[in-house]
Amino acid sequence: MNKRINYYKDLAADYSRPGLVADNLQKKLIQKGEDIVAMKEATLPQIGADYTLEQIEQENKEWWPTHCEALRQGRGDILTGEYRDDLVYFCQDGPYQGLEQQKEREQHWWALIAQPGVTMCWPIVMFYGEHTFFEWKCEDNETNETIAKGNVTWVRRGHRGGCYLKTEQLTFYRDVFAPNELLTLIKTA
Repeated sequence: MNKRINYYKDLAADYSRPGLVADNLQKKLIQKGEDIVAMKEATLPQIGADYTLEQIEQENKEWWPTHCEALRQGRGDILTGEYRDDLVYFCQDGPYQGLEQQKEREQHWWALIAQPGVTMCWPIVMFYGEHTFFEWKCEDNETNETIAKGNVTWVRRGHRGGCYLKTEQLTFYRDVFAPNELLTLIKTA
């Protein structure tokens, strides 16, 4: 039998369940997320001797905790900044292409999973070159029920490239559209 591993062993923070990330680290990760978004280049960088898959994988591991914290804090500005302008996004409502097609739908998703009283967790995350796969769930802090869950694959060319392909299967057990009072909690660009 394969030995189970801690997927967060070598990462800056553990987002596998609620309560594992100190407040001061949360702030540092938000700042780092803003810094990483600013590194994205206008042209997708080529993989080669100057920008290897190993470097890209390491950058994706550095980016991952910033992404988790941005979602927990409803930082839609950072989340949108992680995408390339020509993003291809496959999900059950899609496909979406570019940053405008999925914007309204994704804003509702972010509002629901970042709402007060729930915590998003990522129990599984795996990296391979420019690929990041993860499973997520959003738990009600009072009842411990899962209100939403899914699995996602990002094809992300490190800090310089950002995400150009995202595939997602997601399931919401409560609402699919967020009420206006939750939408106002999502920071936009």
